[in-house]
Amino acid sequence: LVLSIYVHEMGHVASLRHYGIPATAPMFIPGLGALIRLKSHPPTPAQDARVGLAGPIWGSGAALAALGLHRLTGDALYASLVHIGAVINLFNLIPFWQLDGGRGIQPLSRSERLLLLAAVFVVFTLTHEAMLVLVGIGVLVQCFAHPPTKGDSGALVQFSLLIAMLGYLATVRAPGVGP
Repeated sequence: LVLSIYVHEMGHVASLRHYGIPATAPMFIPGLGALIRLKSHPPTPAQDARVGLAGPIWGSGAALAALGLHRLTGDALYASLVHIGAVINLFNLIPFWQLDGGRGIQPLSRSERLLLLAAVFVVFTLTHEAMLVLVGIGVLVQCFAHPPTKGDSGALVQFSLLIAMLGYLATVRAPGVGP
């Protein structure tokens, strides 16, 4: 689980390096997770969105690796890591405060936010993953914020694909656990 969180944080670090923005190594905070400290901030909302979404993208990769190990070995521990990793990354996509979703939604126009809300609704309908309710409420609230008029279709696609991938991965459960 700690390795999964580390991979998530390294996604942010890699994205920051891509944009030439210095940052610290991940710092773990027991009981809360981890964070990195930026030495400067991304200059545009689009770059900030890419940096914010990079963590859950890499976190999805860690969950996919755990899924591969589960399928290869049948070990229920790996199935649990898939589910927990997906739910943690979905939580991070709630567009609130300093969470990654808050950064990822900033460059989206109102119509793009409504499309993202529709994507969350569809994935929730297919998966019944409760964390998507919180993500959806956050997106709904952000639809009434003051979004830019231009928008960012790339961030919309990344955010929507993350919702779909993590929603699917959250359905993985250890045998005999959950619905």
